[in-house]
Amino acid sequence: SHAYIINGEKNSGKEFIANIFAMALQCEAQGNDPCCECVACKQVESKNHPDVIRVTHEKPNTISVDDIRTQVNGDIVIKPYKGPKKIYIINEAEKMNAAAQNALLKTLEEPPKNVIFILATTDPQKLPITILSRCQRFDFKRINNNEIIGRLRKIVNEQNALADDKSLSLIARVSDGAMRDALS
Repeated sequence: SHAYIINGEKNSGKEFIANIFAMALQCEAQGNDPCCECVACKQVESKNHPDVIRVTHEKPNTISVDDIRTQVNGDIVIKPYKGPKKIYIINEAEKMNAAAQNALLKTLEEPPKNVIFILATTDPQKLPITILSRCQRFDFKRINNNEIIGRLRKIVNEQNALADDKSLSLIARVSDGAMRDALS
């Protein structure tokens, strides 16, 4: 697809998955998974790849039409600089105002063939059906405690470290379904 919606509650891994997907699309090894070793993968990981554009916004709770026009529509016709695709990641897509949504919709209707959009949102209902219908959607949920404990146990074992089940259970509960928080 040329456009994806990653939906999920806060700390469910939306931005992480968007970055991994962008890394896989730009990877010089050109496989299904990112190699995490090539220059392109490292640039995406460090948020320094010229063809992975993360749309930002000045106002704290609004992505304005000017944000979409200047960061997306203004340079979308320019071919990718380095990688095979130009990828636009719009985090907190639900914050686009009506004018911004309309500006993005026009681009989603007829996107250049080398462009991918990734919209991350906690509230897809705030996006118009015209945008939703042009995107492939993935819904994320928080991870249950048993899965977090299992992953932590695996990491502890790989590191030849010691951790009792009570400690891992406490970490899982406190992380509230967010693997990144559990790992931290």
